[in-house]
Amino acid sequence: MASFEPRIVAFLCNWCSYTGADLAGTSRKKYNANVVAIRVMCSGRVDPEFVFRAFEKGADGVLICGCHPGDCHYIDGNHKTAGRYPMVRNMLEQFGIDPKRFRLEWVSASEGDRYAQVVNETIETVRALGPLEWPKRLNESDTASPA
Repeated sequence: MASFEPRIVAFLCNWCSYTGADLAGTSRKKYNANVVAIRVMCSGRVDPEFVFRAFEKGADGVLICGCHPGDCHYIDGNHKTAGRYPMVRNMLEQFGIDPKRFRLEWVSASEGDRYAQVVNETIETVRALGPLEWPKRLNESDTASPA
């Protein structure tokens, strides 16, 4: 397990979190590079299906970062995200995925340090959980013969 490096998909709000990630990079903050950043216009545009699709395609963890509540460029997009978050966690658990693999954080454009910290914490949490291998488990269940 020591060689396991988790794959994290991060959905980042264009206006705040993506810029915060950019600031972390230009400020040369140390954070793990296991994250595939996907820029979305607003965290409120992250459909729960995107989260499930990321796990289906091999992600070991999913991170959503948006503007701080009250600072959303689309007024209430991050409130919608916050409302969906518990539902998605429950659904993940029903699918046999530890909800700790899914994280929601608010990161502003000026918080490069915070972005780096969130990424590192997320990777350490997922690393401790081990590989998900959900696509492999899905394929095995598809080939299982009916009882």
